[in-house]
Amino acid sequence: MDVPLVAAGYSGKRPHANTATAVANVAMLASTQAKVDPMLQQSAHSTAADAPPILIGGEIPLIDVSGFLAGESGAAERAAQQLRFAFENVGFYYLAGHGVPQALIDTAYAEAARFHALPIETKLAVKVDEHNIGYMPIARKPPPNAAAQGKKPSQNEAYFLRREKTPDHPDVLSNRRFHAMNKWPDEAAIPGFRANMLAYMGTMEGLCRKLVRLYALALGLPETFFDACFAEPHVIQRMSRYPAIDGADVSVNSLVAHTDSGFMTLLPPNKVQGLEINLPDGRWLEAPGVPDAFVVNGGDMLHRWTNERFLSTPHRVRNLSGQLRYAVPFFCDPNHDTVIECLPSCESADMPAKYPPIKMGDYALWFAAQRYEHMAKVQAPSEADIAPGARATSRWQS
Repeated sequence: MDVPLVAAGYSGKRPHANTATAVANVAMLASTQAKVDPMLQQSAHSTAADAPPILIGGEIPLIDVSGFLAGESGAAERAAQQLRFAFENVGFYYLAGHGVPQALIDTAYAEAARFHALPIETKLAVKVDEHNIGYMPIARKPPPNAAAQGKKPSQNEAYFLRREKTPDHPDVLSNRRFHAMNKWPDEAAIPGFRANMLAYMGTMEGLCRKLVRLYALALGLPETFFDACFAEPHVIQRMSRYPAIDGADVSVNSLVAHTDSGFMTLLPPNKVQGLEINLPDGRWLEAPGVPDAFVVNGGDMLHRWTNERFLSTPHRVRNLSGQLRYAVPFFCDPNHDTVIECLPSCESADMPAKYPPIKMGDYALWFAAQRYEHMAKVQAPSEADIAPGARATSRWQS
């Protein structure tokens, strides 16, 4: 059956879709959410020549990309400057002016609620496999580092999708890791689910392929530097359901503290908060909800590719709302044949490359094998092969 969105934390009221309103909403939040006051603060690192970023919660830049997407002169450079500030100082930013219709975002959340409301037998019929595709129940045990600190398993269940493939696709025929067909529930059990999620994923992929040009400019590279490796990016759509947890039990998290593994993670605006970010100074900040703005962060692969210039910031989820929380993060990485080696703008005589070259697919396999219980027996590269570095995800599952 369908879960009423009001019960899930989604009122059904559509916020305004234009960027001006998104920025105005920040000011509104400033007067209504004292716990994150001040909500607006200009960057101390900005110069008179740069449009200083708005900092949500006093910490996280709000970047408006509407001008860039519209092709306005100078807009790409302005957004890239703010992106560089975000990744060199925080590792997270809010994305406004993205052009993703609110109705499509609402549909993605509604589909997450519909999927998780299915009978457990229906969900287990598409149980997660060695390609990390399908339904993952709440974990039976925490990751190793979390267990060592007395933490309990993350309190969430999830459903994973990847780029859609047909049975005759060469990657499917060769059983290439992470390139299998998606495991969809029966159409009769959840009509329209597949079509709606493919529409959302297609829109998100298109946005990411545009955003990587800002990443290139932010790193002092030609605007089209990343185009080839993101022509057919490797994408993951996760659809999570978090039951409410008891905030008094510090051993329980909705999602244990971790860093992401890849290049880019986008989380659409959520009416039920719970995402917490571990700031560089060690403080934990609950990321305030900003209507019309995605929360975006980078992962360990971006950190590695930029020779640690761009941050991969630890974060966690604690759903203390007293109600169910849904999340639909979209992960976008370069294709798995991409060789990740220090970018030319991130290496110098004073700052030599810190990591050996590695294929994106090999890193993704290593990460999944040491992160997920259902992937533990998959043959994967060793940590010695990967040389993940001191801040790799395996060391941040706490």
